[in-house]
Amino acid sequence: MPANVYEPPVLEKGTLRVFPLGGLGEIGRNMTVFEYEGKLLIVDCGVLFPEEHQPGVDLILPDFEPIKSRLDDVVGLVLTHGHEDHIGAVPYLLKLKGDIPIIGSGLTLALIEAKLKEHRIRPYSLTVREGQREQVGPFDLEFIAVNHSIPDALAVAIRTPAGLALATGDFKMDQLPLDGRLTDLRAFARLGEEGVDLFLVDSTNADVPGFTPLESSIGPVLDQVIGKAKRRVVVASFSSHVHRVQQVLDAAAAHGRRVAFLGRSMVRNMTIASDLGYLRVPEGVLIDYKKARDLPDDRIVYMSTGSQGEPMAVLSRMANLDHEIEPGPGDTVILASSLIPGNENAVYRVIDGLTKLGANVVHKGNAKVHVSGHAAAGELLYCYNILQPKNVLPIHGEYRHLTANARIAQDSGVPVERTFLAENGTVIDLRDGEASVVGQLDIGFVYVDGSTVGEITDADLKDRRILGEEGFISVIVVVDAATGKIITGPEIHARGFAEDDKVFDSVKPKIAAALAEAAQSGVRDTHALSQIVRRTIGRWVSQSLRRRPMIVPLVIEA
Repeated sequence: MPANVYEPPVLEKGTLRVFPLGGLGEIGRNMTVFEYEGKLLIVDCGVLFPEEHQPGVDLILPDFEPIKSRLDDVVGLVLTHGHEDHIGAVPYLLKLKGDIPIIGSGLTLALIEAKLKEHRIRPYSLTVREGQREQVGPFDLEFIAVNHSIPDALAVAIRTPAGLALATGDFKMDQLPLDGRLTDLRAFARLGEEGVDLFLVDSTNADVPGFTPLESSIGPVLDQVIGKAKRRVVVASFSSHVHRVQQVLDAAAAHGRRVAFLGRSMVRNMTIASDLGYLRVPEGVLIDYKKARDLPDDRIVYMSTGSQGEPMAVLSRMANLDHEIEPGPGDTVILASSLIPGNENAVYRVIDGLTKLGANVVHKGNAKVHVSGHAAAGELLYCYNILQPKNVLPIHGEYRHLTANARIAQDSGVPVERTFLAENGTVIDLRDGEASVVGQLDIGFVYVDGSTVGEITDADLKDRRILGEEGFISVIVVVDAATGKIITGPEIHARGFAEDDKVFDSVKPKIAAALAEAAQSGVRDTHALSQIVRRTIGRWVSQSLRRRPMIVPLVIEA
C-alpha cells in the first residue's frame, strides 16, 4: 500500500492523465492507464508471480479498483507482447467487462486468445503491425517494432492534443536478431524530431552496464554443448522464448537428434508459433514425447519448462525423480534462462538435485546459454539521446532499476524535476509538454487463490504463514539413510483439521508404499521424499475429505 495517498483533482480539459496500476517497484503485473477527455486506454495487463511469503497464492493481479466503475469508458487494451507479466491478467479484466477491444500483434493475440479460450472468453481483437496507426477513441496510436525475448513485440506511441507519450513495453536493441526484426530506431528518431513529451521506458536492466549480448551468440554454445553430449539432453527455457527454441531445434538437427516438447505451456506456445510461421521446424526433427522414449539416448533432446524452479514444472519433477524421464550420469541439462527475483533458491535446489543424480548441468553461471531480453544501460542511453524526451517515467522494474533508469535519463540531459520516480498508483498529468504528479491512488495486491479473486488479504496470508510454521497436517517419517527403508512412522498429526487422528489410518499404508517405491528407485534426498509424502497425503485428503490443507512433511534420516 503506497504512503501519502491523496486523490487527484478532476482532470482538466486538454490534459492527458497517466497512472500505472502495476509494474513499478516489481517485475510483473505491468499495467498502465491513460485517460483523455473521459476515455481510458490501457497498456498491458499482466500478472506477478507469488513469492515464498505468499503461500497458497496462484497469481497476483494489478489492482483494478480505480477503473472498475469506469470500464464503459475503456476504449482499448494494447498488449505490447505475449509474456505473462504483460498479458496474464487479461482474463480477469475481461471477466469484469468482456467487450473491451484487445489490440496487439499477431503472435501476441494468438497467445492471449489461447489463454482466454481456457477461461471461455471470446475477445474482440484487432491485429496490428509495426508502422500501423489506429485511432482508438481520442487516442491516436502508432505501433513501433522492438525486439525482446519473444517475437512480435511492439512499442506504442500515444498521441493526444495534450502531447505525445511513448511506451516501450519490454525491449532491447539486438543488432542481429534471429528474425531480422530490429528495434526501429529510425521510428524512434522520427518521434524524437516530433517531440516525445512523456517517455515510459523499460527499466529491468538499467543497472546493468554496457549492452545486452546478441541472442544469436547463444546458438553456437547450444550447438557445442549438444554436440558433446553423450546421452540425453534436456533444455529448459521460458515456454514463450521462440528464438531460444529455434536455436535448440537447429542445434539438434545439426547433430542428428530429434526434439520433443515437454510441458503443457511449451507444447501450446510452440504449436501456435509454428502454425503462424514464427518457428521454423526442420523436417523430421520434432517428435512426440511418447515416441521419443523409444529413441537411443544420444538421439534425443527434450525441450521443457521449469527453468525457474517451479515445483510442478517438468524440470523440478525430473530433479525429484517424479517424472518418467529420470536424469542420470551422462545426461546433460541446460537451463537457458536467467533468474527471476525471488526464484533463486528454487532454481539452485533444482540444479543441486540434478547434479546429485549425476547429470551435467549447464546454466548461465557456467556457460553463455542465456542473454536477457531487456535493454542494458548503454542501450537506454542511446534511446534517450535519440528521443530527447521532455519527461521520463521509468517503468517495469524494482526500485533500484527505476532509480538507475532515472539516473541514465538525467545523465542524458533530462532535468531531475522532469524525471519521475513513481510507484503503482502515482497519477501524472501531461499538458503542453509539462508533466506533474497530481495524486497517489491507494493501490494494493489482488491475490488469485484457487477459484477466488481478491478475497485473500495480507492478513489471511499472515495466518497461513503461522499455520505453516505450527503445522496443519504434519507427517513424520524416519528412514534409514543407507537403504531408504522406513524405520518409524508415518506418524500423522493434525491441527485444526480433524477431531480424531484415526481418520488418517487408511492413508498411512499409501505413504509407506510410495516411500518404498521411491527407495527402490534410488531416491535418498529427504526433500524429494518429503515431496512424495506431501503429494500422497494431499491426493488422499483431496479425494477422501475434499480438503486442501497445508501439509508439513518431515522425513528424517537415521
